[in-house]
Amino acid sequence: MTKILSCLTQTAFLLIAPFALAAEMASITSIDVSNVSAEKQVVKVTFNGAPPTPTSFSVNTPPRIAFDFANTTNQAGKSSVQVNGASLRMINVAEGTGRTRLVFNLQKPASYETTVENNSLLISIDGASTASVNKNSAPTRTNAQFAESKQTGKREGIQDIDFRRGSAGEGKVVIDLSSSNVGIDIRQQGKKLLVEFSKASLPKNLERSLDVADFGTPIQKVDTFSQGDTIKMLIEPKGNWEYSAYQTENRFVVEVRDAADGKGKASLAKQNYKGEKLSLNFQSVEIRTVLQVIAEFTGLNIITSDTVNGALTLRLKDVPWDQALDIILQAKGLDQRKSGNVLWIAPRDELAAKETAELEAKKKISGLEPTRTEYFLLKYAKAIDAQKLLSEGKGKDASTSLLSERGTVASDLRTNQIIVQDIPSKLEQVRELLSKIDVPVRQVMIEARIVEAEDGFTKNLGVKWNGLYANKNAGVAGGLTTKEYGTTNTFTGPALDGSKPSVNLPAAAIGGFNPGSIALLLAGSDGLLGLELSALEQDGKGKIVSSPRLVTADQVEAVIEDGQEIPYSESSQNGATSVSFKKATLSLKVTPQITPDGSVFMDVAVNKDSRGEATLSGPAINTKQIKTKVLVENGGTVVIGGIYIEDTTNTVTQIPLLGDIPVMGNLFKNRTSVKAKRELLIFLTPRVLQSDLTLR
Repeated sequence: MTKILSCLTQTAFLLIAPFALAAEMASITSIDVSNVSAEKQVVKVTFNGAPPTPTSFSVNTPPRIAFDFANTTNQAGKSSVQVNGASLRMINVAEGTGRTRLVFNLQKPASYETTVENNSLLISIDGASTASVNKNSAPTRTNAQFAESKQTGKREGIQDIDFRRGSAGEGKVVIDLSSSNVGIDIRQQGKKLLVEFSKASLPKNLERSLDVADFGTPIQKVDTFSQGDTIKMLIEPKGNWEYSAYQTENRFVVEVRDAADGKGKASLAKQNYKGEKLSLNFQSVEIRTVLQVIAEFTGLNIITSDTVNGALTLRLKDVPWDQALDIILQAKGLDQRKSGNVLWIAPRDELAAKETAELEAKKKISGLEPTRTEYFLLKYAKAIDAQKLLSEGKGKDASTSLLSERGTVASDLRTNQIIVQDIPSKLEQVRELLSKIDVPVRQVMIEARIVEAEDGFTKNLGVKWNGLYANKNAGVAGGLTTKEYGTTNTFTGPALDGSKPSVNLPAAAIGGFNPGSIALLLAGSDGLLGLELSALEQDGKGKIVSSPRLVTADQVEAVIEDGQEIPYSESSQNGATSVSFKKATLSLKVTPQITPDGSVFMDVAVNKDSRGEATLSGPAINTKQIKTKVLVENGGTVVIGGIYIEDTTNTVTQIPLLGDIPVMGNLFKNRTSVKAKRELLIFLTPRVLQSDLTLR
């Protein structure tokens, strides 16, 4: 910043190309200052004829505004004017070869506007509006006035209006002008931004309203209309916003972006450009002159190629200097290369050709450079893996190989060393690569908990009827003998088998246990009747917890199994019989990957198999399996799967008709009730191990 001050105040300052060349030299005859208010001063610069249109630029830190008058001499008789106002402190006047510069030394950043009155140029300095901006409120910049329209006898105008969304979310209104001489004035009007194009024409198809709210920028609406010989454009933003405007040749761009929130949070646009803000106003100026102004402002040493030439029309208002430089380079097809505080600027093609030539020269030098041999002892990585990595692409695609065309690599598995022969620059790259990959791999312990719970209830109810009768007239031995009141009566006839019940619906056994029973016997003169009630109930609960765990390296698959292999016989096509085995195991297979934030991403498979019932082809295998991929924080537990089964069975077996009799029908029924609940849950817990941790 101090360099730009010295440039502004010294007599031998940089001469800016004129806005318009005058046929005769103009002279400043007097400089007068009047105070409109405490914050506003008006400087009246009087000339001996029509005032020439100046070029201007401003500096925010320290606050300065400079006006350059081409083909103008200083006849005011003074080199400085002391003001000591609230906004304007002092005016310095410096005259060079056919040029005169007025430097306004400000107390603080302020806005300004210029108007022409007869032979005088009135410059209004207002510090109130800029002070409100510095308070991080909604923008209130007023009268950011660009150069007035140049009288050429031909009425210029707008050729096209376009809207674009910037990469940082800012809204861009792009106006293509028929000439760079169109006068432009931009200022805030209430909550809107007003852009005026003086003495310009607007085609009917461009006199319209653009609704751009869907672009997701601060700009919601753009209205363009004619008012007399002036074109007005109203830009309606939303929220807390700020703007910048610039012109390159025949294109004028207004950018509106989110403003800072007052707490040091920069807007999106400021994340890309961080230079100090400046304002520039050049009309048909040599591009070398503009680059020299930026060099003086930034303190950089700028070297321009001999092929950089041409004129440029540029109007910038409160734009970071690095953004201003990018705009200039893009407008003229230039590019930059920076080394320290030296900036080299040349056409893009010239820079690309020079860099290509440098790379080809380096390639030729590397082809002549002698090779050396180095031995690298690896501590953690395997030599054979390092050899494959270094020789990948060798002989096929040299661009994918880490060695040069003359480089070779070999490995010694016994000492875990690799031997590399190549040029010194490639050896240095190999050394850097091995230092990155030859490091201990972090390890992960994965613990799985498989919980199986069972809850079962079974109830069986049954009945059995038995009847026995005798024939008194049979007279055959083997009859039935009964005693009645001490008298023995013998019934002769065939012996009847009372073990065959007439109703046989007993309760079934459960788990090898027979049911309990209650028997009743009714005896009469002609026979016996027996009733047997049987019942059995079983209630059981079970829980099985399996917890396999293992330790493995990052991104290395690991497997742990526990169980048995069940033999079974199978026949081949020639009739021979062989014995094969089926696995019924509890297994955990997992491939962990440690993420940068310390979490663990796992590709996991869990099996819980057991021996099932026997079949003709061999024993069946009861299988429970889950395969999934899951991300878990270090030390966290996640349920990766679960199975819940509920089985309810109610069976009634009865004698037709008799079993349907209310109440009494229960004596002719068999009831079976079974309720079973089974639940399986699988939990997974990964832990990133430190070097001193083990499975314990």
